Amino acid sequence: MPPPHAPPLTRSLYDLGPPEPCPAPFNMADYVMRKSRETPEKTALIVIEGEAGDIAEIWNFAALDHAIRATAAGLVARGLEPGDRVALRMGNISDFPILFFGTIAAGGIAVPTSAQLTEPEFTALLADMTPRFVAMSEDLSVTQLPAGASPLHPAEWRGLRDTPPMDPVESAPDDPAFLIYTSGTSGGAKGVLHAQRSAWARRMMWADWYGLGPDDVMLHAGAFNWTYTLGTGLTDPWAAGATAVIHTGPASAEALPRIAERHDATILAAVPGIYRRILRTEHPLARSFSALRHALVSGERMPETLAEAWRARTQKPIYEALGMSEVSTYLSSGPNCTPRPGAIGRPQTGRRVAILDGAEPAPVDAEGALAVSTRDPGLMLRYWNRPDETAAARRGEWFLTGDRAAMDADGYVTFLGRSDDVMTAQGYRVSAQEVEDVLLTHPGIAEAGVTEVRLRDDLTLIAAFVVPDGPWPGEEALRAFSATRLAAYKCPRLWQECDALPRTANGKLLRRKLAQDFDPSGVAGPRQQPRQGPA
Repeated sequence: MPPPHAPPLTRSLYDLGPPEPCPAPFNMADYVMRKSRETPEKTALIVIEGEAGDIAEIWNFAALDHAIRATAAGLVARGLEPGDRVALRMGNISDFPILFFGTIAAGGIAVPTSAQLTEPEFTALLADMTPRFVAMSEDLSVTQLPAGASPLHPAEWRGLRDTPPMDPVESAPDDPAFLIYTSGTSGGAKGVLHAQRSAWARRMMWADWYGLGPDDVMLHAGAFNWTYTLGTGLTDPWAAGATAVIHTGPASAEALPRIAERHDATILAAVPGIYRRILRTEHPLARSFSALRHALVSGERMPETLAEAWRARTQKPIYEALGMSEVSTYLSSGPNCTPRPGAIGRPQTGRRVAILDGAEPAPVDAEGALAVSTRDPGLMLRYWNRPDETAAARRGEWFLTGDRAAMDADGYVTFLGRSDDVMTAQGYRVSAQEVEDVLLTHPGIAEAGVTEVRLRDDLTLIAAFVVPDGPWPGEEALRAFSATRLAAYKCPRLWQECDALPRTANGKLLRRKLAQDFDPSGVAGPRQQPRQGPA
C-alpha cells in the first residue's frame, strides 16, 4: 500500500518531497568511512574464496580507513591531481575498493572496469578516458597505454599504503568522483560521470529497498568492479557501519548458501540468474538463509514465478529494484513497500519520477517514457565527452531513462521494456550494435543482427542472426571469434543462419522483428534451427 500521506494519483507523477540535502563540503570516500570511525574494530569486509566459503581476508574499519587514506596520499605523492582519472582493471580482490575510494579521497576520478573486457575493449576505454594511472593485475595487464598514463602493478599499488595517510580532500557535492562505462545505443561503451553527492543520494535506498542498518551483514554475489556491487555491496553497507561479504570469484550457487550460513548474512543481493541457480541446488535453503532478513534483486527483471519459488523455498521476502548506470536504483519494493505482482515497486521516498506522454506526465496506467527528475541528487553529471548525448537525454526537467513503463494510482511502476536496442545480459547493459560491429569484422559474415530472445518466461539470451558471405562459418568458429573480441557476457549464446535480415524501407535493421519471429521450438529463420551455445 502507498504511504498514508500519498493520495491516489491521477497522473503518472510520483513525488513525496525532496530528499535530505547533501551537506557541503562532501567527499564520497570520507562519507563512506565516517560512520565506521565510530566502531573502528568492527569487521568491515570479509573476502571469501573457494566453494567452502573459506575466509581469504578480513578487514576492520580502522585498517580499511587507513588503507584508503594512505592510498590517496600515495597517489598524490606520485603526481595525481584533482580530476585525474585512475583506471582499475583487476579481479575480486580487496585492492579494488581501496584503490577506488583512495582515488576519490585524493580528489581524482576512479574508473572501475570489468575484468571480463578483452584487451581491445579495455584499450578503447583508455583512449576515451585518458587516465593518469592504470592499475592492472598481472593477468589483466595491457602494454598499450595512452600518452601520459602510468601503469600501477600490484606491488606498486600496495606500496602506496606505506605513505602516511592524508585527510580526504574537501570536495564539493557536484565535484566528479567516479566514471563508469555502460553500453549505449550507438555502439561501444560510453562513460557516465558521477558526482560526489551520488553516494549521499543512495540513502534513499536504505529504507525503501534495503532496510539497511549497522547490524546488517551484506552478502553480494557480484564482482567488485560492477557498480551494483560497488554501491549495494560496499558503499552503502560501509556508510551505514555494516559488514560486507564478497567472494573472490564468481560465487557458485552451491557456495552462496554455505557462505550465507557461515557468516550469518542478513541481506543477500544478486541478479535473477543467481537466484535461479540457487533454487536448483539441494541445499536446505531455509536453514542456510536462516539469518537472512530478506534478499535484494536488480540488474534485470525478476520473473514473478522465480520470486514465488524463492519465497517458498527460503521463507524469506525478496525485494526488486530498477535502476541504471546514470541514476542507480530508484524504483523498488522493500520492507516499507509490499511487492505487487507485475510491478517493480514505487519510486523511493525523495525521488521524483514520471511516465511521460511527450513532455507531460501521462494519465495513470498509460504506457509512456520512464523519466527521473534532473533534480535527483543521484543523477549523473554528464556523459563523458558526449555533450550531444547528454543534451538528448533531457526533456525539460526530466532525464529520459530509455525505458517504457506505466504507473498505477498507488505509484507502482510496471516495466514495459527498453525504448532502444540496449539488451540486458547477466545484469550488464549490452549494446546490440556493438556486438554487431564486432561480428561484421569476420570475413565470413555479410550481415549480422543481434537481439535478445526469450526461451521461456524466466530466461532470455543474446542471439545473433547471421547472413554468411559464402559458406556458413560454423557456430564454433563464430563463438571463438566473438570470445576474443567481446567480454563473455556480451557474446551471443544463440546463432542463426539466415538468407536475409528484416529491414525497413530505408534499410534500417528491425531487431525487434528478429525477436518476434524467433521460435525456440522450431526454425528461427529461413534456413535452419538456431544453435545454442553453453549458457
